[in-house]
Amino acid sequence: MQILVPVAALASCTAMLMQNKGVPTDGDGGGPAGLYVVIGAAVGVVAGIALFLLYHKMVGSRVLQGANREREAARREAEGILRKAEVDAREAALRHQQSVEQEIAQERKEIKALEKRVLQKEETLERKFETLQGRERQIEERDGAAKKAEERLREREREAEGVIAQQKEKLAEVARLSEADARRHLLDRLDDELKNEQGALIKKYVERAREEADKQARDIVITAMQRLASTQTTESTVSTVAIPSDEMKGRIIGRDGRNIRAFESQTGVDVIVDDTPGVIVVSAFDAVRREVARRTMERLIQDGRIHPTRIEEVAKQTQEEVEKEISTTGKQVCDDLGIYNIHPKIQQLMGRLKYRTSYGQNVLAHSVEVAHLAALMAGELKLDEKLALRCALLHDCGKAIDHEQEGGHPKVGMEFAKKHGEGAEVCDAIGGHHFDFEPQFVFTIITAIADAISASRPGARRESLEHYLKRLERLEQVATSFDGVTQAFAIQAGREVRVIVDAQKISDDGAVKVARDIAQNIENELTYPGEVRVTLVRETRVVDYAR
Repeated sequence: MQILVPVAALASCTAMLMQNKGVPTDGDGGGPAGLYVVIGAAVGVVAGIALFLLYHKMVGSRVLQGANREREAARREAEGILRKAEVDAREAALRHQQSVEQEIAQERKEIKALEKRVLQKEETLERKFETLQGRERQIEERDGAAKKAEERLREREREAEGVIAQQKEKLAEVARLSEADARRHLLDRLDDELKNEQGALIKKYVERAREEADKQARDIVITAMQRLASTQTTESTVSTVAIPSDEMKGRIIGRDGRNIRAFESQTGVDVIVDDTPGVIVVSAFDAVRREVARRTMERLIQDGRIHPTRIEEVAKQTQEEVEKEISTTGKQVCDDLGIYNIHPKIQQLMGRLKYRTSYGQNVLAHSVEVAHLAALMAGELKLDEKLALRCALLHDCGKAIDHEQEGGHPKVGMEFAKKHGEGAEVCDAIGGHHFDFEPQFVFTIITAIADAISASRPGARRESLEHYLKRLERLEQVATSFDGVTQAFAIQAGREVRVIVDAQKISDDGAVKVARDIAQNIENELTYPGEVRVTLVRETRVVDYAR
């Protein structure tokens, strides 16, 4: 119908055009008029078809554009739906992943707990196994002991049978002996038995005498230590001298340092003038020279006149005064102890020991202490107390001159004492108190014991820093030598060692054993005063991560 409308319209238009052109027509349609109508109709049809095709093309183009728009909208909608689906899928995957991780973490915790329980069960089984092994060993030992006891019983039975047989033989012999022979035989047998009992008694009493002698010796030493106590001084190589103001430092140094050079040359010490306010330091290893220098410096500062000539004068005066004090000190010590008839040069040596220290212990105080200890022990042993006192007092006199002569202080002191009229007992005690040779007199042994007591008693001598640090390092080495120990720290001046162990390797019960073993090794391998506390730390650390 859509095609016919434009075709009819086109035919009408054609007819109208032909009429307008004046083309003749007849009513029957014949002739040229009918032909023209047919031609016009054909032209109208063709034109209608062309117009229809053009119209259809235009309509198709509009439909195609609408379809493209709908397709683009559909594509955008599909992309939005796809993006939303992807986001939903990612969120779902993330939630699933978190759920899976939580399940894995929970499973890990459960696995760790199971592992811990398994380890505990294994340790329990190991302990039970060790206990069973110990019981088996005990049973085997008991079986062995029972077998040995059975064998000994059998041997005794055999011996008893032999003794019975011998007794029967002897009875048979006695039955054939006369009265005199039987008496003699009985006396011989009693004599043999008495000799055996006498030997056993002698051995018993000798052992008892030795035990009592050891006990008495310990009691004597302990009594002597308890009845005497002495102070301790600290070893020092410097002395400080107070000055009124820092201006005095310049006067002590002098122009171009001539005063301080003269002072050091005259006294034999080193003078240290630094930024420390109010003091200067006098340093020397020889305590006598250091004391002379200290007094000289104090007098020069008090006098105010400081120049090389005055320094020489004051130093000589101070040196003479110190030497007099040394002699007075030596004589006073001997008089206080009741020791007389000692050569003045030996007294001079004893006075010089006042300025000598050994491991922080004053040698003169040490000698007096040793003398008292030796006298106490000699009194307990009913020996000559005065001779023991003399031997012990002079035992270290060589320390006053050992730096001036070749040889150790026992040898130097013995030769000096022998040269100045001391007896054989005293010389033997001086030279042999360190057992450089075999002692000849009991007083040497007493002196050596008293010397050891005085030197080793708590607080007598100061431990050197190097030895102290080595002892701390050795403490830590002993502790870390055990399997499972991760760290060890010696604290409180070596009186305690803190031990940290791996909780995965050592259990709570095992920690007790490790602490006891460490303490036992410290007792066996180290020498120390007092006691050392072993503190073992075992902790369980659980680490997890929040993601």
